[in-house]
Amino acid sequence: MSGLGKLRVAVIGAGAAGLCAARHLLSRRDTFATPVVYELTKNIGGTWVYEERVGCYDNGLPIHRSMYRDLRTNIPKEVMSFPDFTFAKHLPSFVHHTEVRKYLEQYCDHFCLWDHIQFGTSVASVTPVDVKGGWNGLAWDVTSNDGVDHSKSTTERFDAVMVCNGHFYDPYIPAIPGLEKFKGRLMHSHDYRSAEPLAGKSVVLLGAGLSGLDIAMELSNVDAQVILSHGQRPLTCPLPPGVQQAPPVTSVLDDGTLEFKNGERAKPEVFLFCTGYNFTFAFLDKKVGVKVQEHLVWPLYKFLIPPAYPSLFIVGICRAICPFPHFHIQSQFVLSVLDGSFRLPSREEMVKDIELDIAARCGRGIATRHILKLDSEQWAYNDELAHLGGFKALPRYWSNLYESNKVFRARDMLNYKTYNYTVLDNMEWKVHDLHGQQLQKPLAVKKQM
Repeated sequence: MSGLGKLRVAVIGAGAAGLCAARHLLSRRDTFATPVVYELTKNIGGTWVYEERVGCYDNGLPIHRSMYRDLRTNIPKEVMSFPDFTFAKHLPSFVHHTEVRKYLEQYCDHFCLWDHIQFGTSVASVTPVDVKGGWNGLAWDVTSNDGVDHSKSTTERFDAVMVCNGHFYDPYIPAIPGLEKFKGRLMHSHDYRSAEPLAGKSVVLLGAGLSGLDIAMELSNVDAQVILSHGQRPLTCPLPPGVQQAPPVTSVLDDGTLEFKNGERAKPEVFLFCTGYNFTFAFLDKKVGVKVQEHLVWPLYKFLIPPAYPSLFIVGICRAICPFPHFHIQSQFVLSVLDGSFRLPSREEMVKDIELDIAARCGRGIATRHILKLDSEQWAYNDELAHLGGFKALPRYWSNLYESNKVFRARDMLNYKTYNYTVLDNMEWKVHDLHGQQLQKPLAVKKQM
């Protein structure tokens, strides 16, 4: 602890999760010293910063950005915002990525975060240290490198560490037999910036997640012939011109032809992977025991805390969530753990809780690689953390509006981003289409209210 007895917390990353962590730590100066936020790049915003270049910077460091030029959000701003800081009223519900970056910069201004961020600083190691009288008998040594070539090394001691390093920068390429035999252009959405370079080309796009669907629509606009290859149930909504569906690619034959699960074949000019990203925590000391297996980061109590080292918090690893409110809830829960308002169970009890939770999810037929994909279960998760931590839950309309947007998207992926939402009160909201016509709320969601 610092001399005044306040807890000193390091935050790794100044993307949305790291900024949210810093905002909440700064709001509790009675308990927490001012945080130190380590940021690898020269900007805040993480994945919301657009970088035209791909590959590596001039200094040889890899480019972590995955944002593409024309991306607009797939979540309405009315539920995408942090609950304590709204987007500008004049903006449409689905905003361009530049508006999200601007919003995060305004969040930094509003909550006075800038002075606490160390830009151009990479974290080399995060090591637990046994300290008598430390929080749970622990402290953390964080070694960082800065300077032009990141050669200047500094180690600082903290009571706790919040890891907010994001997970949209290390592309996951599934192991497809014979992939090295593909003769066309192989790329991952991480290196996709705009559709024009693929104009008129034949493309097999693997993965029908949100970015896969988005990119398929962009490619359709430049007359690419797209086969959307995926293992989900076939999409039933209208597809853009020139886009057809196929089952997953299972192998690449000797002549470079792609073979699909149904035995059909294609020989595209481009094979584009929209298959997501790997989690990486290279700086974490091995003895902490946080493992990544089949896209599951474990063991983590409430998807946040390694039971053996409960002053380390891995924030924002859940997927298929409404991210900013999720970070808002997780950050407040972390503070409730550190200030003692939520007393953590014993190490053994936390391990048991994790095992039971994973077993229950597997029992519901959820594959290991999808355990972190909370989707509609995120609302119960958020409410549980708020209940345990004794802080305010999200307003009731939040889940209802978000789930309705999912229904609209599934019905009409070509037009759902033209809808505009209005929040009326803690429970109610309404939605209009492009022509100002009020739309009926999806019945399936209405019943949940």
